[in-house]
Amino acid sequence: MSLTESTPESAARAASIAARTLAVLPVSARNDALTTMHDALLANKGAILAANAQDMAQATQASKSGQLSQSVLKRLDLSRPGKYDDMLSGILDVRRLDDPIGQVDLRTRLDDGLELERVSCPIGVLLIIFEARPEVIANIAALAIKSGNAAILKGGKESSHSFETIAKVIGAALEATQVPNAAVQLVKTRDVIDQLLDLDRYIDLVIPRGGNELVRYVKDHTKIPVLGHADGLCSIYLHRDADKDVAVKVVVDAKCDYPAACNAAETLLVHEAILTTVLPAVAEVLLAKGVSLRCDAKSKAALQESLAPSSAALVQDATEEDYNTEFLDLTLAVKTVPASTSKGEGLTNGLRDAESGEDDTSLDLAIAHINTHGSKHTDCIVTASSVAAEKFMSAVDAAGVYWNASTRFADGMRYGFGTEVGISTNKIHSRGPVGLEGLTIYKYKLRGHGQAAAEYGDGKKRYKHEKLAP
Repeated sequence: MSLTESTPESAARAASIAARTLAVLPVSARNDALTTMHDALLANKGAILAANAQDMAQATQASKSGQLSQSVLKRLDLSRPGKYDDMLSGILDVRRLDDPIGQVDLRTRLDDGLELERVSCPIGVLLIIFEARPEVIANIAALAIKSGNAAILKGGKESSHSFETIAKVIGAALEATQVPNAAVQLVKTRDVIDQLLDLDRYIDLVIPRGGNELVRYVKDHTKIPVLGHADGLCSIYLHRDADKDVAVKVVVDAKCDYPAACNAAETLLVHEAILTTVLPAVAEVLLAKGVSLRCDAKSKAALQESLAPSSAALVQDATEEDYNTEFLDLTLAVKTVPASTSKGEGLTNGLRDAESGEDDTSLDLAIAHINTHGSKHTDCIVTASSVAAEKFMSAVDAAGVYWNASTRFADGMRYGFGTEVGISTNKIHSRGPVGLEGLTIYKYKLRGHGQAAAEYGDGKKRYKHEKLAP
């Protein structure tokens, strides 16, 4: 990794050249580089955390003055229990994964002696623009090296001490490996984002890691394909047959485990039939953890009847905008799903419940709400019905759809990807947590013996198109 002060164009050109070398390095050389990088980060943990403490001190002052959000401050902190160790573990997890390059997933015999293969290969040059998260440098470097891609990283000013120290440690470590120096670069120059976003000649994919404003800015200012999500507006729907204990466990984890994460729950939809049974149990634990509940009229009335008066301050009236908001904090929007309703415009066909025999239009309404207000990130249903769950998971348009499981599982490490470069809500190339596979594309290789396309067609030779085992 080089700390480059060169122009954005020269850095991108160097990365493009380095990518060609990295793409053909044997997997043993790429894995050795990851081991070296891991060992260096472990040995220099003290220096890196000291640099991070400098960033945290400045960021804390900025937060107190209202210049920096609490969610960004939390993401910046490398000293949070387990965070540094997770960063190191992620590198070794990536090292242990199979080589993503050169994987054949299609083989076809077009004719005797003329065989076609589809083979995985690196994308090329990645531009990663990130805010606050200093561990992104190690995550991206590991994934980029293993997948054979060059990477240019541009960090935010709030994490400048952290990422410069990490970059120097990784750069010194990689000097002893076969990875080209320009294959992983950290751009220090300020105000170069627009110039980088204009370099579609050299850069193949942009991955923004940050808040809504950054992601939307990137998407609006480049011709380069963008992989990422602008919002993490995740919802949980408690169906009428939701188990109380399961609901409490799933909702509390999804909201409270790490509220500043993009996979934290922001909206809770509750079937009207369980407003006075399941919802109070869930709310009691949430309120005890300091969660503010923004409720519609029916859910607020139900809670006011069942909860202690001391909790009243945390049960507030919701506005319509609350159901479009990624709070990234201990705030949760709550909305009632009617127990029955006539089918309205835009609703899907009612689900015939296998046990009751009644049309369950409430499920349709929950799905419609999520598809209208959600961000296509990760959404969950809590229900005892496999019929309802399968319909929910098929009908909700999101990268992750869960049944009786916390939305916090939406994570590359938890999916077994080692680590991730981000979570994508795109509908092309890669979706959800993006690990090694998401950083590869494919090419077609055709092996022949002098065949010409003009030999085939009407009245001529016929293609065999025989499918072969990959």
